[in-house]
Amino acid sequence: MLARHARDAGRASGVRVADLAGDLPAVFGLGADPEVGVADWLDAGAEAPTEALERLLTEVVPGVGLLPRGRGPRLATTLPAPESGAALAVALAQGPSPVLLDCGTARDPAARAVVEVADVGVLVLRGCYLALRRAVHAPALEHSAGVVLLEEPGRSLGANEIGEVLDLPVLARVPVKEGIARAVDAGVLPTRLPEPLGRAAIGFVRRVGIGAGRQGEAA
Repeated sequence: MLARHARDAGRASGVRVADLAGDLPAVFGLGADPEVGVADWLDAGAEAPTEALERLLTEVVPGVGLLPRGRGPRLATTLPAPESGAALAVALAQGPSPVLLDCGTARDPAARAVVEVADVGVLVLRGCYLALRRAVHAPALEHSAGVVLLEEPGRSLGANEIGEVLDLPVLARVPVKEGIARAVDAGVLPTRLPEPLGRAAIGFVRRVGIGAGRQGEAA
């Protein structure tokens, strides 16, 4: 997951969430996956207009808009990876509000390119030895500012161990609780945000400074 600040933080209103992995329509409780999304915009090539991304925006709740992945081809099938990722990053930075991007495992060339130019790169990780082992070798690791840890009952790896192995701070801890799972399963997560998840989200936003950042394009 990454964050990009708005070009003009003073105009920021709400937040946009861009989905490069494809799971967020279900997480946000949408009745069906939108057929057109970011993957289709990238596949349109270098001439795809920036404003077309805003037309893809679906309001989930007031102040939160979703840019879905869509059902188009795999990311970056038209442009070389650096060009496609840079084009997407620049286009998203044009908007009036911060953008959170779910890049999944960032295996697609375009997703990896976006990670490299994002304001803040964050690894979302379970306290699992196998997940930690994969994270050590993940290309996105060198562009990550920290970790969001999913704390599952019975796991032997905690924030200290994760932080030491990856040499990154743990920016937020999200407890894996039944209430959060039920909210996702019922499709009511945006309107009935469970308190433990809300606390973790607020703490994360404060630590990375989303929406309170600098003027100009993201570094």
